[in-house]
Amino acid sequence: IYLLIENIICIFPLRKKCFAGEIVLITGSANGIGRQVALKMAPLGVTLVLWDIDDEGNKETSRLAQQNGASRVFVYHCDCSKKEDVYEQADKVRKEVGDVTILINNAGILIGKKFCDLTDEDFEKTFRINFFSQVWIYQAFLPAMMACNHGHLVSTASAAGLLGLYRMSDYAASKAAILGMMEAINSELYHGGKCGIKTTIICPYFISTALSKGFKSAKPCLFPVYDVEHAANRIVDAITKEKFYLIMPPASYLLGLKIFLPRKAVLFLESYIKFPQSMDKAFGRK
Repeated sequence: IYLLIENIICIFPLRKKCFAGEIVLITGSANGIGRQVALKMAPLGVTLVLWDIDDEGNKETSRLAQQNGASRVFVYHCDCSKKEDVYEQADKVRKEVGDVTILINNAGILIGKKFCDLTDEDFEKTFRINFFSQVWIYQAFLPAMMACNHGHLVSTASAAGLLGLYRMSDYAASKAAILGMMEAINSELYHGGKCGIKTTIICPYFISTALSKGFKSAKPCLFPVYDVEHAANRIVDAITKEKFYLIMPPASYLLGLKIFLPRKAVLFLESYIKFPQSMDKAFGRK
């Protein structure tokens, strides 16, 4: 039903965002989705700010972005799992570049252990990188956006945040926390008269990056593992059209219907697409 309504609405052309002059900060920009999103935005007239702990990979992203047409690219070493580092680098960005107007929170981690095999340190690490890093980054940059009522918050969550999945208790919990936070921030912005600040929540299934460790879908026709470039195209398109949610692939919408389905039906769906077997194969190796 949701897809039908969305497709009917999309018959009419949506107003597209103009990126010229925007300052875009991307976390996890050294490789994978972060790098590809940077390359897609490079020719759009934006200033790119790249955050990662992989300095060599980040420099390569900067070089490729400049080849793609970016005129201003700033590279910073930032460990997003450390609050002090986030606030320190945020201060540098404000002084050296200016106020960020588009935030793309992309940095993330997936451990892939069963719940009882996860240590306290595993849970804390997952939440620091996947969730708290986004909290700290929004705390650092959102006030300036609110002051001028202009900006865009882009948050990478996950289809796993819609439904807790096998071997993903810590990951799914951190992504579900993002969904709740972004929904609440969007509500506060709307009711606070700050409608000039847009929010986009990205909920992908698996994408062929280092994070997925070679995960292969047993039912690619229903739940394909997208390549990085295709995923980046979809993300930039969602930002351009100022979509609130981007859920991909379309079958992932089924995960959002869990509240209407018996739990056994949800578990049957997992069994049908052989998700536990695929996760064991990808993450069960010592």
